[in-house]
Amino acid sequence: MIGAFEHLARPLLAALDPENAHRLTIALLKFVPLPRGGKTDPRLAVRAFGLDFPNPVGMAAGFDKHAEVPDVVLRFGFGFVEVGTVTPQPQMGNPLPRVFRLDADEAVINRLGFNSEGADRALHRLARRARQAGIVGINIGANKDSSDRIGDYVRLIERFAPIANYITINVSSPNTPGLRNLQQASALGDLLARVIEARARVTRDAGPTPVLLKIAPDLSLDELDDIVDVARALRIDGMIVGNTTVTRPPDLRESARAKEAGGLSGRPLFSLATRMLAESYVRVESAFPLIGVGGIDSGATALAKVRAGATLLQLYSALVFRGLGLVAEIKGALVDAVARERRESLSDLVGVDAAAVTTEPWPQ
Repeated sequence: MIGAFEHLARPLLAALDPENAHRLTIALLKFVPLPRGGKTDPRLAVRAFGLDFPNPVGMAAGFDKHAEVPDVVLRFGFGFVEVGTVTPQPQMGNPLPRVFRLDADEAVINRLGFNSEGADRALHRLARRARQAGIVGINIGANKDSSDRIGDYVRLIERFAPIANYITINVSSPNTPGLRNLQQASALGDLLARVIEARARVTRDAGPTPVLLKIAPDLSLDELDDIVDVARALRIDGMIVGNTTVTRPPDLRESARAKEAGGLSGRPLFSLATRMLAESYVRVESAFPLIGVGGIDSGATALAKVRAGATLLQLYSALVFRGLGLVAEIKGALVDAVARERRESLSDLVGVDAAAVTTEPWPQ
């Protein structure tokens, strides 16, 4: 069924403007009946943040921005889904056009700017599926015109903690002016302290909700040191490494389109994001798990993320170019790796190459 859906839809979607193709995809998924995927090999089961994931392959935030189809996405074989980014109030985001495919590079540039239908709509949709199986996290962000961005995150924690499996604090999007400043040590310490305090207030009624921090791949190592120090001191539950990059690798083939402003994702992001993942892993020292995202487009790149320090994985852009069959391909490659190396589970491979990766030349 999934293969037939893709066979019919992909040629049409490829011919459309990227954002129109995305909207059409979400609309189709609301009405196309899909069977739930088969069972995953138990060797891929992961326990992280106090949650039991059937497999480590997740859909990254950005696909289901408004929490419209999380359960449909889970049926494609993902171990979890992250919806959002959701902002407190609805906002349109940046002017069109704002999404660009770099087909020759299997990459995407976006400058969406947290286009969101707002917390009320997302909350209503997630509340309706709260008792269903499957792990659904929510990625939250501040409104562009907010006079109190930290207050935005606090209010979103208070609203979503009772129904989300986990919440991701997104301070790393490059498309909201000034947002990445919240990654600086003093601002981040204030933000996370208030977020953790808000989480504690609602825990009495909602139970513990893991809080994760999503960081940029463009940080200096000194900045990363500060972030990890703050994250460990305040005992957050995990980090996602990383968001899109504002850098442009010199070997991009679609050089003209690469000049568009925004965050770059897809294959060209892999080396930088994986290096930052390994650097994060050696600094975190197993204080909390990491989710590796950025440039995963094959079983080999997924395995490299795990070996660089990722307990869980997320992908999105590669699905545009490789299709949904990529999910099964990755899970198969990970099972093969566990068997080949005679390990009990995939968790035994997490971070085994991290130290070595940090000694390699810095990615261009």
